[in-house]
Amino acid sequence: MLALTLAGCQLVPKSRPEPVPEQTIPEPEQPEPEAPGPRLPPDETRNRVAVLVPTTGANAGVGQSIANAANLALLDSGGERIRITVYDTAKAGAAAAANLAIAEGNGLFLGPLLAEDVRAVAPVARRANVPVITYSNDVSIAGGGVYVMGFTPGEAVERVVDFTRSRGAARFAALVPEGVYGTRASQAMVQAVLGAGGRLVGTETYDRGPGALRTAIARLNGSGGYDAILIADGGRIAAAAAPLIRSGTSPGARILGTELWATETGLGRTPGLRGAYYASVGETMFGQLRSRYRARYGANPYRLASLGYDSVLLTVRIAKDWRIGRAFPERLLRDPGGFAGVDGAFRFAGNGVAQRSLEVLEVTAAGTVIVSAAPRSFE
Repeated sequence: MLALTLAGCQLVPKSRPEPVPEQTIPEPEQPEPEAPGPRLPPDETRNRVAVLVPTTGANAGVGQSIANAANLALLDSGGERIRITVYDTAKAGAAAAANLAIAEGNGLFLGPLLAEDVRAVAPVARRANVPVITYSNDVSIAGGGVYVMGFTPGEAVERVVDFTRSRGAARFAALVPEGVYGTRASQAMVQAVLGAGGRLVGTETYDRGPGALRTAIARLNGSGGYDAILIADGGRIAAAAAPLIRSGTSPGARILGTELWATETGLGRTPGLRGAYYASVGETMFGQLRSRYRARYGANPYRLASLGYDSVLLTVRIAKDWRIGRAFPERLLRDPGGFAGVDGAFRFAGNGVAQRSLEVLEVTAAGTVIVSAAPRSFE
């Protein structure tokens, strides 16, 4: 019944080169090649929307899953005022895909998936006054007409820290991997603990070399103890870290995870992770989407397919106020009441990053249980 459940999603009520060789004879500057001419026939009854995802190459599986879910959302919602066309960002490059999409009259970009592709697409879109709703979770690319719809670590960290603080934890610690994700998770942890009125007693980074995790935990164990510790990594690292934490100076500390845990199975098979908390979008509606997707395409969707589905629901909702042949009404993306979809309530903040309504789950031997439901609105 996903079609009946989601087709009428409304605004939620208010209540994530090669070097150029030297030339001995200077040559005149060549103009940029023009974008190829339109290959699609004119459409006087629908506005065109481009889905920019990789459908070839290493990320083709994820990209095709998003594209399929986007088309499924259009079928489920009965959106008659938009026409979706999928453009491959991998074959000739994201900029080429964007130029072709502009030439063919698309007034909104859904995607790209990768941050580097967004950086290539954004200038093309900006010149044509076309907003970009990307599936990336890189908040650094937001702004200037780019809206980040991906699942970001910041919100998940804030939500789980707030909940854990409400359960009495006061002293927090964090284990974060080296790299961009770890840096963002660490920054989010500092802000979340401060905002919740707790105290961050220590943060340790690690690479994935032999013994690095053990060394990082040993350093944290010398910090004087903690009530809760964030492991900003996937299930495999969390499972390796849990026994080291349980045998250290804070054996009763509550282990916390990030949104990465939402795609993990079997977390509860590690005894040390039982009782751990993490925050995530809800899975109930995604289960319905999975069934609908499998029935139509004969395979299970990637988890990120929900972003394609929800971005089209959002577009169909706004399309009621999008006059045919006119620029997309970008101001409607910033409605403070937000939107609803498979992943629950969401809205775009002033910085262009999606804010989401998240639930908190507890890891058990049998799976997970919801210990704090996702708020239904942003009031």
